Amino acid sequence: MKIPSDSLVTVYGGSGFLGRHVVRALAQRGYRIRVAVRRPDLAFHLQPLGRVGQIHAVQANLRYPESVEAAAHGADAVVNLVGLLFERGRQRFDEVHVNGSERVAQAAASHGARMVQISAIGADANGTAQYARTKAEAERRVLAALPGAVIVRPSIVFGPEDDFFNRFAGLARISPVLPLIGGGHTKFQPVFAGDVARAIADAVDGKARGGAAYELGGPTVYSFKQLMEFVLETIGRKRILAPLPFPIAKLKAGILQFMPTPLLTPDQVELLRTDNIVSEAAVRDNRTLTSFGIVPESIESIVPTYLWRFRKTGQFHGRTA
Repeated sequence: MKIPSDSLVTVYGGSGFLGRHVVRALAQRGYRIRVAVRRPDLAFHLQPLGRVGQIHAVQANLRYPESVEAAAHGADAVVNLVGLLFERGRQRFDEVHVNGSERVAQAAASHGARMVQISAIGADANGTAQYARTKAEAERRVLAALPGAVIVRPSIVFGPEDDFFNRFAGLARISPVLPLIGGGHTKFQPVFAGDVARAIADAVDGKARGGAAYELGGPTVYSFKQLMEFVLETIGRKRILAPLPFPIAKLKAGILQFMPTPLLTPDQVELLRTDNIVSEAAVRDNRTLTSFGIVPESIESIVPTYLWRFRKTGQFHGRTA
């Protein structure tokens, strides 16, 4: 096996929120990193995460097999982080999640590379949400093409650039009401992006069981309502938490989905019908963060370090002269 400084890892979708944490974790271990993205000119922010020449970006689009194959050339391992939260234009769940993931797995297999596929705890072949079904089908296609691939299923991932806590804190800054979809009873197990990145880097190191699906969650399970209460307490604002039944939420989402960046889509409402927590089977089979020796960070220790900007007085909240 090559030592990390001689090994090349291709990270598909490495310029996004989770991607920058994964690239940093791999760079710290000495890997050479090829970041495969649709817009390499938007990935320059990754280069300072490593040594000069350690990280470079190339153009690749999961909808085009030739670009996927070229990005995997010479790689010892590949990581597929590409995923959609909503569909736009030619970016469709089936094409990106399913066909795109299969193309990455086929490219990895043809080059003899290890593979880590990022999925989601909500992946379910029989789920009512298209996101969940396509994530599950992507897992099946990846393992069919490369049986030794490692599947990583995180719960909601949080960190400075996340799309969950930042979104609701931003909404609370301008709206007197925060909706509790389905009454706010759906359970989540938020996990820190840095912990997920460490687990992915461990899998690239070969410390995970091939063909296994690891479910990654934080130290605590919360209801959606508890998370909204935490956001409001953290940013020092009082807002009405209004229960919103699923049927009404789906009607509202039918309109909101047409926004440039949708606040909510009907498919996301369907996802909220199911708890997003680590399964008992994963705990029993040691397919969690603890199997990597990682003690997960809590939202209480991380989230306030970046949500302070949503407070009325920013970082000076609570201080006296």
